[in-house]
Amino acid sequence: MRLLDVGISLLGLIVLSPVLAVLAIAVRLSSRGPVLYRAQRVGQGGRTFTLYKFRSMVVDADSRGPRVTGSGDSRITPIGRFLRRTKLDELPQLFNTLIGDMSLVGPRPEDPGYVQGYSPVQRQVLSVRPGMTSPATVLHRHEEDMLTGPDWEDTYRTKILPAKLSIELEYLQRRTVADDMRVLAQTVAALFTRRERLGPNRGSEWRI
Repeated sequence: MRLLDVGISLLGLIVLSPVLAVLAIAVRLSSRGPVLYRAQRVGQGGRTFTLYKFRSMVVDADSRGPRVTGSGDSRITPIGRFLRRTKLDELPQLFNTLIGDMSLVGPRPEDPGYVQGYSPVQRQVLSVRPGMTSPATVLHRHEEDMLTGPDWEDTYRTKILPAKLSIELEYLQRRTVADDMRVLAQTVAALFTRRERLGPNRGSEWRI
């Protein structure tokens, strides 16, 4: 699978280089701050690494509110809303995949603050490389719409995150290369398909 990760991520960076350049210019011109957002995430074996995304929020967003983004979050820039809705902000993670911090498919990497609260069972997701996409990512692609109310971070920590981890753990128990390819196909299809939005208490069924 590592060979596949390297091949696809390298090809993606080459083929999408014009798109990446245009998006970088758009981010640069739309608001003050760097083009890329560098986030600390926990990867395989509990190792912390720097995850790259196109910046979709104001430059001091981390000091203005929760580490997770809610519906209608005022910290998101105009171009950032487009990037987050289309998931184009995630494209720089092809570089993370190329250098081995991530895989194309695997449990999504979390902020160290959230990982500290994992149970021993939940920490099993750290046994593999985190991914750019996963079954939980596809099922929770409208996650921001679930995060409403006065304390959306608590909703994420107590409801959405446990549900996502349950899906990731179930997937790891039966994972095959064919399954990973199917998740990649589902991820691409999800970008162009409107589906029913899921509530935060969705169970562990990962097939869609």
